[in-house]
Amino acid sequence: MLDRTASVGARLRAAPPDRLPEVAAQHLREHYAADRIEVLLGDLSLTALVPVLDPEGATGGAIEQRCFGSQLPVVDTRPDGPARVVLPLTVWGDRLGVLAFDIDRPVTPELTAELAALAGELAMALRTADRDTDRFHQARRRQRLTMAAELQWDLLPGRSLNGERFRLAGALEPAYAVYGDHYDWSVTGDRLTVTVLNGHGDGIEATLLTTVAVNAMRNARRSGAGIVEQSELASDAVYSRHGGKAYVATLLLEIGLTDGTVEAVDAGSPKAMVAHHGDIRPITLDQQLPLGMFGDNRYQTQKFQLEPGDRLLVTSDGVHAAAPGGRGEFGATALLTALRRTRLQPPSEAVGTVVRSLREFHSGVDPEDDAVIVCLDWLR
Repeated sequence: MLDRTASVGARLRAAPPDRLPEVAAQHLREHYAADRIEVLLGDLSLTALVPVLDPEGATGGAIEQRCFGSQLPVVDTRPDGPARVVLPLTVWGDRLGVLAFDIDRPVTPELTAELAALAGELAMALRTADRDTDRFHQARRRQRLTMAAELQWDLLPGRSLNGERFRLAGALEPAYAVYGDHYDWSVTGDRLTVTVLNGHGDGIEATLLTTVAVNAMRNARRSGAGIVEQSELASDAVYSRHGGKAYVATLLLEIGLTDGTVEAVDAGSPKAMVAHHGDIRPITLDQQLPLGMFGDNRYQTQKFQLEPGDRLLVTSDGVHAAAPGGRGEFGATALLTALRRTRLQPPSEAVGTVVRSLREFHSGVDPEDDAVIVCLDWLR
């Protein structure tokens, strides 16, 4: 097992970044006599699995979607033919897609583990290759992005992240025409920083505003600063550029992964709620000024506590304040109903459930705002 897994890893590292699927497919043919091989990547809205080796081929069907959703290998055995094997392509909890192929031999647990390790090598290579080829970006988009959306997607950290003590996922909606809403996260040691932003205005100006704020906060964070200094540096950067005419509503959270203590800077409209054993409660914080509204904005932290097994949901105002056609706000009742539906789902599936509920709530009415949803499970 180790020799064949190491072999494919070496071949992937030596390959051009745009040829990784072909290299993996050739390895599967040579070492496992595999056939009908396909790499399928999740599209930007995570509603379809799109083929890469044969771009004109069919999108992923039921077993591919089952593997992608469960994040477990699926082996479809048939008495009159080869088995269909589908394996998740996932890196640190970030779901990229699936690897699917036929194999005409008994698929034992040992062989499944070996093939899953191979898929893990391919997933890591695909994630790295995104910096140097457009091939996989092109495969994931099913229509052209606006310029604002292009900037936003490049700025995102990923769509999900898993650690020993937490599971985390985010969603950006609508995928192909987002503007100023955004999320960011970073884990270092026993601290997880999560940020949800809602940039003022719309179009590319809102995206540029958010880009300044996010990079200012990253600059402070990567210099070792806490969330207060991150907020203040970002506020100063936005104010120096716009003079208070544009600003960024932001919620910054720093979660202690060993004890569940959360420090927060509430600088605007994103809202948080916690689900605890079926009980859902809003997190009430003293709201401070949005980043960049005034010069020399200064911020203070507030604290709240997570318990083991708690689910924390953070939404931008495009979610909780959505009121299409003059209806009541989505956050008043529909969001709570959607959150209850996610009780048995991991965060990577839960954010999709909330997105679908938001779409249904609009009932064909175009959203007036873009939306961000971030879901965190603290496992301890």
